[in-house]
Amino acid sequence: MQIQPILAALKKHRLATTLIALEIALACAVLCNACFIISQRITAMHIDSGVDEAALATVQLTGYDSAQAADVDARALAALRAVPGVESVSLLNSIPFGSRRGTAGITTDAAGKHFGGVIEFYVGGPGSLRALGAKVIAGRAPQADDFHAFTGFMPDQGSVQITQALAEHLWPGADPLGKEFWMLKSHFRVVGVLKNLVRPDPTGWSAERRQWAVFLPAQPGPYLTGSYLLRASPGDLPRVLRDALASLAKAVPEVVIDREASHTLTDLRRDVFKNDRAMAGMLVGVITAMLLVTALGIVGLASFWVAQRRRQIGVRRAIGATRRDILHYFQTENFLIVTGGIVLGMALAFALNLTLMKFYELPRLPLYYLPLGAMALWALGQLAVLGPALRAAAVPPVVATRSA
Repeated sequence: MQIQPILAALKKHRLATTLIALEIALACAVLCNACFIISQRITAMHIDSGVDEAALATVQLTGYDSAQAADVDARALAALRAVPGVESVSLLNSIPFGSRRGTAGITTDAAGKHFGGVIEFYVGGPGSLRALGAKVIAGRAPQADDFHAFTGFMPDQGSVQITQALAEHLWPGADPLGKEFWMLKSHFRVVGVLKNLVRPDPTGWSAERRQWAVFLPAQPGPYLTGSYLLRASPGDLPRVLRDALASLAKAVPEVVIDREASHTLTDLRRDVFKNDRAMAGMLVGVITAMLLVTALGIVGLASFWVAQRRRQIGVRRAIGATRRDILHYFQTENFLIVTGGIVLGMALAFALNLTLMKFYELPRLPLYYLPLGAMALWALGQLAVLGPALRAAAVPPVVATRSA
């Protein structure tokens, strides 16, 4: 197939060719970036929390004075432990996919000159890390003498477990065990490394920072009360949570049970990522609509050109052109138009990605999305032009010549 005659024919229809190429360019830019955003959302929704989600629930109390903390805790813990099916009850200031209560900036020096980032402190009472099911991959889990009483936001010092992601961020390539960091005047020493422990609000952080978390053991007190971690068998957990809430209403009737925050982790995860699911669904709809409009544009243009070229097709058939030759002509013509649109679309895709990076903190578009988008549009173009091309190839030479 000679390319030059096809290019010469396209020059005679510059406006229509340009409009279709621009439509394809726009589709390419939107397709690549939309697929990338969908991929980001799906990755976020499937993030590894690092805990036994199916077996965990949280109960949150509020509406009491700090002076009542010890009494509230004593009655609440006794009531929760008496619920049939409860395997363990422990105190934990926050929980993955729950409310954020321990976010703070840290430094790797006492003078505060080397900023380490903003991390999440999970402050937990005895048994809470074991109840979470977080996996310690280096060092040790908390011991009995690691749990200290405190009266402020968190203990002034402590032996902590940090996530592998945070350890690599703070001390790249080094053994984190024994390393120290500071939060204002508070001083902490790393004694264990956790494989994963996601922040309560992973959607608010970049993929790199979602696992920057620390487990800080502490004794119950005014700032560690009213937030309970329940563990039960996955199949029994919904019933256990319902019974636990009913039991608390009787045991501590003067407090307020925060029912909007008291859920299983499975429900909390679903709620945290509802906007991501909605965004992914909306983008799938945008992609579908864009590709449909693009395909209809290609079909319309190809059909118009087939009608215009009936005499030309008939002449070519009369002098020996086969149906396959006619079919290949329109397919090649479409391939050239789509390719021109893709080249421009790749530049637009990068420009759109830079805009999204600037205003929405989206990561840079990986290069492999461009060839994937190109192949999708080439396939779409060939499918869209196939119907008109087959109709052109089916025109009998005599009928085409007489209709001129």
